[in-house]
Amino acid sequence: MPVFLLSSRSARGRAVALLLAASLVGAAVASVARAQAPAAVAARTSAVAPDPQPIARAVEAVGLTVSDMDRAVEFYSGVLTFEKVSDVEVAGDAFERLQGVFGARARVVGMRLGNEQIQLTEYLAPRGRPIPADSRSQDRWFQHVAIIVSDMDRAYAVLRAHRVQHASTGPQRLPDWNPNAGGIQAFYFKDPDGHTLEILEFPKDKGLAKWHRPTAKLFLGIDHTAIVAGNTDSSLAFYRDVLGMSVAGTSENYGTEQEHLNNVFGARLRITALRASSGPGVELLEYLAPTDGRPYPADERANDLVHWQTIVGTADAVGAERALRRARARFVSPGVITLGDTARSAVVRDPDGHAVLVHGRLN
Repeated sequence: MPVFLLSSRSARGRAVALLLAASLVGAAVASVARAQAPAAVAARTSAVAPDPQPIARAVEAVGLTVSDMDRAVEFYSGVLTFEKVSDVEVAGDAFERLQGVFGARARVVGMRLGNEQIQLTEYLAPRGRPIPADSRSQDRWFQHVAIIVSDMDRAYAVLRAHRVQHASTGPQRLPDWNPNAGGIQAFYFKDPDGHTLEILEFPKDKGLAKWHRPTAKLFLGIDHTAIVAGNTDSSLAFYRDVLGMSVAGTSENYGTEQEHLNNVFGARLRITALRASSGPGVELLEYLAPTDGRPYPADERANDLVHWQTIVGTADAVGAERALRRARARFVSPGVITLGDTARSAVVRDPDGHAVLVHGRLN
């Protein structure tokens, strides 16, 4: 039987936290409850015709594995002003089968910034491996979340004051000759475990309308998660044709600004932005140059710190499993796992190995 130790306060909060612990799903809930956290599914696929109803109704959260939860929460709340909305401990057969980690026991914390959430997971047992020290932005295991800021100079000053580790040489303003990216300011940095994060400021003619609303806040929310793709067309066959996300924009970025943003000499990227009907987008980063990015580790597991998972909500988890199997998706879980009496979830891998957790509520 699964064991859940819940920290949510109200009865409704306890119910939400149970769903979070069981399904690892980060959907928005009423503010009186501890918001539920997400789950992840990843898949390898060939192109198939999209179903009439897309699998991906929403990107509900982005998850990442951390080594010290208290330290991670302090960083994301104290530096980046995320709010902790749930804190649960989870173990048991269903969790082990979902994530593919035998003997797993984990603490899962949901953190919200604006309307978006991340899910931090610390595996109390078994402990996983650190992020490879020689990781590069072009390696296939690269993933980050892009945090929108209202003022790049002020945000960078905050990060410097907290002595964050640089991944870029400094904030970069992408050149105006690039019509789809010109004027965007961006900076890569690291969290305490070495996960790459990005702060990003859109010019007035780019980005969602909500990022341009007047506000006194500095860190606003998450626009997207970005993943390195070995081949954009193969990734589109999964995220667009199977999951049902829509292409929201494309760009080809290169030049000294892009090189210093990614900290990769000679970087030239094909960038494709996708979105579900709600939640953060998924951005595909294909390195046209250099082409020496290393493949996703074949033995990666959810307790390794290199692990991220994009959490996708669906109306029909069983139907999603059928579509994913037709597309020859590579499952981490043996299939859809029933979690308590509230949800069904599965974890698959995309063509490059990135994890995606797909979940749906029971009718």
